[in-house]
Amino acid sequence: MLLTPGPLTTSKTVKEQMLVDHGTWDDEYKADTQEIRSELLKVANVSADNYAAVLMQGSGTFAVEATLGTAVPKHDATLMIAINGAYGQRMAQIADYLDIDHIDVTFGEDEVTTLEKILDALAAHPEVTHFAIVHCETTTGILNSIEAIIPRVHELGITTIVDAMSSFGGVPINVEVLGIDYLISSSNKCIQGVPGFGLVIAKRRTIDRTAGNARSLSLDLYEQYKCFEEHDGKWRFTSPTHVVYAFQQALRELAAEGGVSARNKRYRQNEKKLRQGMLAIGYQPVISEEVQSPIITSFKYPNKDFDFRGFYEYLKENGFIIYPGKVSNIDSFRIGNIGQVFSEDMTRLLTLIKKYSVVKV
Repeated sequence: MLLTPGPLTTSKTVKEQMLVDHGTWDDEYKADTQEIRSELLKVANVSADNYAAVLMQGSGTFAVEATLGTAVPKHDATLMIAINGAYGQRMAQIADYLDIDHIDVTFGEDEVTTLEKILDALAAHPEVTHFAIVHCETTTGILNSIEAIIPRVHELGITTIVDAMSSFGGVPINVEVLGIDYLISSSNKCIQGVPGFGLVIAKRRTIDRTAGNARSLSLDLYEQYKCFEEHDGKWRFTSPTHVVYAFQQALRELAAEGGVSARNKRYRQNEKKLRQGMLAIGYQPVISEEVQSPIITSFKYPNKDFDFRGFYEYLKENGFIIYPGKVSNIDSFRIGNIGQVFSEDMTRLLTLIKKYSVVKV
């Protein structure tokens, strides 16, 4: 069982969709792609008149790079990035590679991004045309308040980009009400599909102005969007067919569970059980409960002699895979709460950790 922020544990029925080989050329496949694009708009709470779903081959980072490289013009544009972890830093790295002028507003890795500091930075830099932020920063599991930040930035006439990689489908986001221009996620996160493509929910009037911006042929988000729109769901280049069919099934299972609100409730129950159980055993979370997302929880090493590799291998031998830490100044590890994971799975995990801790810690 993968207790990671993606790839994650998927259902048997999602896996079964990948047992048949498919071609990319027939009308049925294009119709299935169009169904996926339509269903994603419902998950995002947007209208088809104002938004489009654009699928992009590759991992979620491919979709982030495609969005930044297409959304931001090559001239007379500046990107501001709010950074409080590794994935905000990755956006800055992408901007460097693509030669995009950018201003970084940095926060501590265990600190939530704040509207006040962002507005101060924007006031000091009137040249900013685009703003990017990570919703759930899985470096720690912190949940940034896009509900407070995005509408205020949007009011300033700035194009807004939200990396919702690890939250979309598991945390309710009303994209249209917030005025988000681009929201980015991937197939292997909270919708509970498998790795293979990223996805972007793009405001039509925003993406329609981006022709010719892209720094890449294959990562041209505008041309990908136009191909889907003008050729009834056709992908520009070879698509990950097995992943597409698995994702279509995952979307149906999300709806059957009760949608994003129901899935969010299950994830939150998983996180609460994990947090309380780990505290009882003696493991301290890295961040406070007030800013904790339901996606992944980071825990400090219980002591300086803690053998993470031994701990990891013990859990793996007993059926669970977790993640090492990503916080630069705190020795930590991470446990995901998302995927086809339920309360009884957390109970089994905590029983194993308690047994290990009595012997080893």
